[in-house]
Amino acid sequence: MGRIDAPFGVRGWVRIRPQTESTDGLLGHRTWWLAARDDWQPHRLLEGRVQGTGLVARLEGIEERDRAGQLRGWRIALPRSALPPAAEGEYYWSDLIGLSVVNREGVPLGRVDEIFATGANDVLVVRGERERLIPFVAAVVVKVDIEASLLTLDWGADY
Repeated sequence: MGRIDAPFGVRGWVRIRPQTESTDGLLGHRTWWLAARDDWQPHRLLEGRVQGTGLVARLEGIEERDRAGQLRGWRIALPRSALPPAAEGEYYWSDLIGLSVVNREGVPLGRVDEIFATGANDVLVVRGERERLIPFVAAVVVKVDIEASLLTLDWGADY
């Protein structure tokens, strides 16, 4: 749902790069789960606001800049139960990240490593033998199979 980029100020606030449909999407949730790797820990959001294209927030127990700096790079998540179900033909980014990607011919292109929004459409960052930036649009997406962990695209291996 997001990533902590850096400390913000001297009172323990953090700067966040949200990975949500709307920039302020995380602010409606009082408890965030944070992890540097896979050791998820709950943290209570005390206050936060949109700042430019991201967020700044103050979390319970994080009182100073040095402690906020230790959270740099940590991921932010919410329990799936806190999210509404995705509409038909729509997907949460977290469902797409990690999927294997192949083209129509079955040629492996890599895995979805991250996704970002451009305003016009979302872009998949697919990493395999090289990195590819692929638009997540109907003209490119052939099939999303979450259960098989597979994303099939109309995308040439040499693009």
